[in-house]
Amino acid sequence: MTGPSRSRLSALALGAVVLLGGGGWIGYDVLDHDAATQSARSSAESTSTCAVSTLPQEAQDTVELIHHGGPFPHPDNDGVRFGNYEGRLPEQSRNYYREYTVETPGVSHRGARRIVTGGDPASSPEHWYYTDDHYESFCEIPDADS
Repeated sequence: MTGPSRSRLSALALGAVVLLGGGGWIGYDVLDHDAATQSARSSAESTSTCAVSTLPQEAQDTVELIHHGGPFPHPDNDGVRFGNYEGRLPEQSRNYYREYTVETPGVSHRGARRIVTGGDPASSPEHWYYTDDHYESFCEIPDADS
């Protein structure tokens, strides 16, 4: 290995040591994989609520469709498992959540609005959530099951 290559490799190694070890000196765990999980968990615990009557009419229509078992405007996408990969909703078993499209006027695709339900049976789930920003935030719909 030549002089400049060895110098560059040494500098990279030193930088990695400072980055990984230096974080501990200032009280930050750079390898803390639980931080994202804890952040998602606190987001799920702080979900706001929204009454059905406060939602857009299209969301209210979707709630009714869910109660009646359809028909849904996007049958290949509606009623399918919602993975909760962002961790914004309370942690549950793999197949607990289902998602449904809430139509958005003037948009030629499914848009960002969804109703996500949790629990069985599919037509009368235990939990209902609404998002208008494609899973970035949710509000729980406490009166959707009535």
